[in-house]
Amino acid sequence: MKYIAAYALCVLGGNAAPKAADIEKVLKEAGIKSEADHVERVITALAGKPFHELVKNGTAKLGAMGTAVAAPAAAGKAAPTAAAPAKKEEAPKEEEADVDMGGLFGDDY
Repeated sequence: MKYIAAYALCVLGGNAAPKAADIEKVLKEAGIKSEADHVERVITALAGKPFHELVKNGTAKLGAMGTAVAAPAAAGKAAPTAAAPAKKEEAPKEEEADVDMGGLFGDDY
């Protein structure tokens, strides 16, 4: 995924056809040591294909995928049913505090 992400960053940066050196530079800047064979596979797989169209088509395919319901975490613990709705916990609200900016913006404010 990091190689595809680096390719995507190059495309989003205005380079419609990134070369291996472009991808390797992005990865290096992110502190990732790249492997030439992985870079070449990404370039070969995406060569001549408009990246934005690939993303659009991939997003449509992801949306068409079904979802699965996760099993309960531990045996003996049943998932909440419609008869017993789950309780929602509210986060405590933080109060805003007045802060003296010490004339940072002048005396007019």
